[in-house]
Amino acid sequence: MRDLRKYAQQTTVRLVIGGLLIIVIVAEILIAVFYGREAALGGAVCILISLSPLFLTWLFLLMLEWIVKSRQ
Repeated sequence: MRDLRKYAQQTTVRLVIGGLLIIVIVAEILIAVFYGREAALGGAVCILISLSPLFLTWLFLLMLEWIVKSRQ
């Protein structure tokens, strides 16, 4: 029998990553089309900086999960 919780977690992670990638790629293409390559590079830097708190929060929660599982 499959572990349905693990499957659901994998699916959620993949959907979030895919959604973020689509948003970032579309945003960068639109910035490049309307404002040029230099603005698209600046936009990429801003997007990466703005996504860093999300990544750090995810990393912190992953670390907490690892700590809890290792103490069981």
